[in-house]
Amino acid sequence: MRTAVSGAVAAEWTKFWSVRATWWCLAAGTALMLGYSTLSGMAQRYGSEPEAANTIALGGGFYLAQFAVIALATLFVTSEYAGGGIRSTLLWTPVRPRVVLAKAAVVLPVLFVSGVVLCGAAMGLASVVKDGHGLPTSVAAGFTTATGMGGYFALVGLLCTGIGWALRSAAGTLVTVIVLLVPLPLIVASLGLPELVPYFPGIAGVNAMVEEGHPNPITMSPAPYAPWVGLAICAAWAVAALVVGTAVLRRRDA
Repeated sequence: MRTAVSGAVAAEWTKFWSVRATWWCLAAGTALMLGYSTLSGMAQRYGSEPEAANTIALGGGFYLAQFAVIALATLFVTSEYAGGGIRSTLLWTPVRPRVVLAKAAVVLPVLFVSGVVLCGAAMGLASVVKDGHGLPTSVAAGFTTATGMGGYFALVGLLCTGIGWALRSAAGTLVTVIVLLVPLPLIVASLGLPELVPYFPGIAGVNAMVEEGHPNPITMSPAPYAPWVGLAICAAWAVAALVVGTAVLRRRDA
């Protein structure tokens, strides 16, 4: 069993790094993150609302870089259906839940490390560019934002793979995930249910990047829970998506 799982993970790891989409998505996420941090850092010199470097990095991650993450994780699953490679994958690994587990085992560490590294680079770049303007960033705040972003990117990646297994469509998965992360919480808030907003994965992920008691820069209100709870909420969404995706994969033909 352990050998079979490790073999499946090794196969998925090789496939992940052998396609151009992986490199393009990682490059796009890096460019978007660093570009946002540079422009926001420059704006601090010219009377923009004062921000700390970690808040700038958070904005770059939520407003821009996360969409490269979503595309990367989505294509990791749906491209196999588009190209017919899923048939070969299921021949090599006939136990279907093992395929879901193997892809998740690849996405999780890659996106976590990517989130932490990108956030650290963005904070460093923003600090240099704003040159003492804006607000300072404490070590604790920087650590919370970096680890929170890594965890959020990893869990959003798992959410995308789960929905990808269920829908088998890149377009459908992208639309579903983006609506769930951004417009849907706004719609719920406008319907008079703002207390539900912190429990959507996108807002919970941002809450995980902010020190406890500090306002969420997206909703402008403090989270009703600690940062680790935000990641736990994201994890619950990801697990639910993977359970549904696995059930669909087991029942449908490739």
